[in-house]
Amino acid sequence: MNKNISALKNISEKESRSIIGLMSGTSLDGLDIAQCIIEGCGHEMKLQLKNFTTVAYNEEFKNEVKKVFAKETVNLQHLTLLNEWVGKKHAALINDTLTEWNLAAGDIDLVASHGQTIYHAPLSLHGEAVFGDGTLQIGDGDHIAVNTGIITVSDFRQKHIAAGGEGAPLAAYGDYLLFTEEGTDIILLNIGGIANFSYLPAENDRNMFSTDVGPGNTIMDAFVQQHFPGQHFDKNAAIAKQGTVNDLLLNALLDHDFLRKPLTKTTGAELFNLSYLKNALKHSGMYQLNVNDVMATLNRFTAQTIVHAIQPLVKKGRPCKIYASGGGMHNPMLMEWLEQNLTGAVLLSTQEKGIHPDAKEAILFAILANECVAGNGDNFPGGIKNFPPVTMGKISFPS
Repeated sequence: MNKNISALKNISEKESRSIIGLMSGTSLDGLDIAQCIIEGCGHEMKLQLKNFTTVAYNEEFKNEVKKVFAKETVNLQHLTLLNEWVGKKHAALINDTLTEWNLAAGDIDLVASHGQTIYHAPLSLHGEAVFGDGTLQIGDGDHIAVNTGIITVSDFRQKHIAAGGEGAPLAAYGDYLLFTEEGTDIILLNIGGIANFSYLPAENDRNMFSTDVGPGNTIMDAFVQQHFPGQHFDKNAAIAKQGTVNDLLLNALLDHDFLRKPLTKTTGAELFNLSYLKNALKHSGMYQLNVNDVMATLNRFTAQTIVHAIQPLVKKGRPCKIYASGGGMHNPMLMEWLEQNLTGAVLLSTQEKGIHPDAKEAILFAILANECVAGNGDNFPGGIKNFPPVTMGKISFPS
């Protein structure tokens, strides 16, 4: 037997696996690195977050990725070179982090890499039926495996599309295994660049779903970076708190077909970006609005789209918990408005369940890698829109 296949077989049969989960989001703030100890698979799975860190990206990395991120026209040579370059950069960050944690490559069974999303193209946005759904993440798994010496599972979203999904969101797979509670409706809200959530109803898991909502931090972050050089996001909502929500701009931001589409749906920074804001400013006639008022309005825009999507799912007389994660939960103005306007539900952090809210997405990909190696699609219910019961990920060997 090939030594790599033999090693993978041994890993799949272990009582527990040490898996490094990686997440690099559209905000490009850094690489989330989570070491998870996972025992078993499926609903019998037990997970412990052993170590977690976010390694900030330097300006060179951000600038190179921004040249191709969410752009319809790019330099093809640059994109090709970035696929390998990002993989090598992520491998180097893993190696440095393992050293800081006093761990060696031999202490880790698998790396689970989401990669860096460059373009998300669901059919619902591009409309070209002959092509269907598409998505592209770069940071090749072979380069991570070879440069770390660790078997790497990557490119999860392609299998989701191949099996009939849209490639996003994937959070529901981990949410289903980790957060289901008997007798309580559970909503897992992730406020990253794009806001999305998983809905786990108490009465029937076949009614669960996962969906994008609309903008999370993506437009707010881009606006800050445009007007406040050196700042990457509105820390503690300091800019937004100095402004006032402008109803004319808010209504223009809310006036888009995507936001009127029924759940489930998926989107990305290809739609919700500075061009989207520019169009809203034009249609509202609010070009002269000061930056604080624009930021306050963008903050409310994100909050209101989340409430509009989630509130109808909160049933009278039935307990409902909303567990929040992602960078947006550190925005006090956003979270305060959500707490005041999501009525009939309790808004909590995923930390209440022992899941670090900033690590949740990296943990998700560790879970998906674990299912790829030690589980099977039967661990997930079938017949749910955009939730094909499959294991995901491509496997790369170090040698």
